[in-house]
Amino acid sequence: QVQLVESGGGLVQAGGSLRLSCTASGRAFSNYAMGWFRRTPEKEREFVAAISWRGSSTYYADSVKGRFTISRDNAESTVYLQMNSLEPEDTAVYYCALTPRFISGTYVYTGRAYDYWGQGTQVTVSS
Repeated sequence: QVQLVESGGGLVQAGGSLRLSCTASGRAFSNYAMGWFRRTPEKEREFVAAISWRGSSTYYADSVKGRFTISRDNAESTVYLQMNSLEPEDTAVYYCALTPRFISGTYVYTGRAYDYWGQGTQVTVSS
């Protein structure tokens, strides 16, 4: 099994920044893609960003493009989400996800592409 643990959430004012981290442990895979999703009580799970095993490919939702940056440190089995210029609309529980399968194209943006999920970390942006 794989365990994913997120950290870095919290309360921040609009315009501020946060960096989320997600560390994977347990079963080892030769390579895996990772992503971030978010959910609010009003919205279904929404894709935020994803990154390929080597970090050569990154994907972003239009709503966060230019403000959020996804990166990874494979030596630490950790993926990061740097969130800048935060807006109240970014308030959500953020989840990281992992898949050992090769994914590409629009499938990357869907939750069913990922096999393992973290418990989530709350991000609250005040206006």
